[in-house]
Amino acid sequence: MSEDSDAEKTEAASPKRLEQAREEGDVPRSREVATFTVLMASGCCLWFAGDAIVRRLTAVMVSGLTLDREQILNPDAMMLRIGYDVGSVLLTCLPYALAIMLVALASPVLVGGWLFSSKAFTPNFGKLNPIRGLGNMFSKNALVELLKAIAKTLVVGVVAWMVMQHQKDAVLGLSVESLRAGSAHLISLLITAFLLIVGALGLIAAIDGPYQMWHYANKMKMSLQEVKQESKESDGNPQIKAKIRQMQHEMSRRRMMADVPKADVVVTNPTHYAVALKYGENSRGAPQVVAKGIDEVAAKIRELAGEHKVAILEAPALARALYQHTDIGDEIPEALYGAVAEVLAYVFQLRSYGKGQGERPDKPKKLDVPPELDPHNPASQTPPAAGAADKNKGSTP
Repeated sequence: MSEDSDAEKTEAASPKRLEQAREEGDVPRSREVATFTVLMASGCCLWFAGDAIVRRLTAVMVSGLTLDREQILNPDAMMLRIGYDVGSVLLTCLPYALAIMLVALASPVLVGGWLFSSKAFTPNFGKLNPIRGLGNMFSKNALVELLKAIAKTLVVGVVAWMVMQHQKDAVLGLSVESLRAGSAHLISLLITAFLLIVGALGLIAAIDGPYQMWHYANKMKMSLQEVKQESKESDGNPQIKAKIRQMQHEMSRRRMMADVPKADVVVTNPTHYAVALKYGENSRGAPQVVAKGIDEVAAKIRELAGEHKVAILEAPALARALYQHTDIGDEIPEALYGAVAEVLAYVFQLRSYGKGQGERPDKPKKLDVPPELDPHNPASQTPPAAGAADKNKGSTP
């Protein structure tokens, strides 16, 4: 893949990238949705509670214009009365203001969710760059904002004209109504017109909300190179991890090779497999595998065994079975107890002969290895230890 295609942002943003953007205060936002919800909530509050608010404010206004002699002549009494009236106005408007505030706080949940980021308050002098500002003026986003402004103007204008045409007779009839009835009717007409116009803005908000989500997702897309780089930062560099695994294998191989001189016998294939066994004289358990390998590793095991005078016995079927069904540090399988016992008996007799005790023992001719344990036997249902072979090949000295 070429560098150009690799630099194209074609991949969806990763959770880590989205989380970093949120920490920086960068989340999708729709001003149209926020404006619509606040204005609609205001209109609904006026529709349901407008009469009570008007009656309460009217009573406060009448009370404020009704003064007795003491209040006129006593400044302290006048200030007390003014404070009382102001408090009454605030208490009357408080539920309405709290409702609008709650809606304004809840509106971000619709697009982007709640977010508080201290990084958003950090000064960004890059925004003062005039060249960047000119670029933003002629960007695709600026064109979208222009189209939205035109659409809002058209929608509000058309709906307002339709409302005025529909309410024209009602507005003209206000002149023949009484002051109280006419005022109530006028307020009702204004609230109705307000709700209809704001409802028309809901169409713009319904389009802008999904668009802002899509625009944000498109803006946050990543190139293949960025995905690879993030993967390296999150999971570690593959080359470094491979080097660590290689070092671990090397350390494991060295520990294994260090145990070869302590073995009692090395069972070989004779060239492809080598398994070193140890059985302590006072041990109550079964013999253990202290080292094993194939090819180059097997050759190294045989070399170390020869240098430290560890007995080496060619038993191809037993070597393959031990290699296939055991791991380093494991006790031998129960099915191989008899064959390994013959091997150890031969080794211990050979040691006694080397010390001048007894006769030289004969090598075991045919060891009792179950066919199903030999990976090279057709009766075996277990395939050759390819995975184990690869593991040991990776530790080739």
